[in-house]
Amino acid sequence: MTDNNWGLVRDCMRSNVTEVDGQMDVLTALKVMKKVGATSLIVKRRDENDEYGMLLFSDIAKEVIAKNRAPERVNVYEIMAKPVLTVRPDMQIRYCARLFENFGVSHAPVVENDKIVGMVSFYLLVLHGLPNLD
Repeated sequence: MTDNNWGLVRDCMRSNVTEVDGQMDVLTALKVMKKVGATSLIVKRRDENDEYGMLLFSDIAKEVIAKNRAPERVNVYEIMAKPVLTVRPDMQIRYCARLFENFGVSHAPVVENDKIVGMVSFYLLVLHGLPNLD
């Protein structure tokens, strides 16, 4: 397989990203995830000097369900990842997959000009990034 066959992150990223406030309770965040059909949410920065956070389904499973905590009594900021690793939309998907493996992550916001323009995951890299899958 030649390098030319690999696509870019922009080709397989999800562009409709939902941002929530870190003060939101996990139950409400789950309802937002269900409504928008997402398995991850971006947690807004509190100000321009703050960093983005990210909440994944797996965070909820590990930190709320497995620990028998009430989701309406846990705030997103308590279980989110922050700061998060970000990728560029023009990164080759093979390098994005390697970056995920190297840092032990499965999702990353896609940032261009200091703004989040999408979300990418192992799932999306495989589903939409492999050449000749159609």
